[in-house]
Amino acid sequence: MYDYLIVGAGLSGAIFAHEATKRGKKVKVIDKRDHIGGNIYCEEVEGINVHKYGAHIFHTSNKKVWDYVNQFAEFNNYINSPVANYKGSLYNLPFNMNTFYAMWGTKTPQEVKDKIAEQTADMKDVEPKNLEEQAIKLIGPDSRAIRRSNGDVLQQNFLPLSSSVFRFV
Repeated sequence: MYDYLIVGAGLSGAIFAHEATKRGKKVKVIDKRDHIGGNIYCEEVEGINVHKYGAHIFHTSNKKVWDYVNQFAEFNNYINSPVANYKGSLYNLPFNMNTFYAMWGTKTPQEVKDKIAEQTADMKDVEPKNLEEQAIKLIGPDSRAIRRSNGDVLQQNFLPLSSSVFRFV
């Protein structure tokens, strides 16, 4: 008999199982995969740790959480800083006030809202058919011109994108 049945051996399931066991509870963990760790699982290939499901970055500003996770593995203090090239200038992604200031010279959230309203006025009744049209509907046609650092057009909206599409500078 178990106190807990945990479905999924990813971060949440593994941590819950660990903490419950430390407190004397009996747990059973099941997962459809043949390994623990979920999407942060790594496997060693010729002496190199390979992120089987893609790169993973852990962020927290909470020292207690940082200390907790570092008892299991050593984490690097990596800061993800993707940038986009727009008309030869580099801009922060995801979009933030620095991005809008650099693109449009706007200094307040209201100025940004006004500029977006101006740029998106023609899209109010349009149902986007693709990611580019969604970006234009959200922030206007300038979003269409945002490019990757290598010059390729990047179709960007406010949803997070994989960091693999950016070149870090």
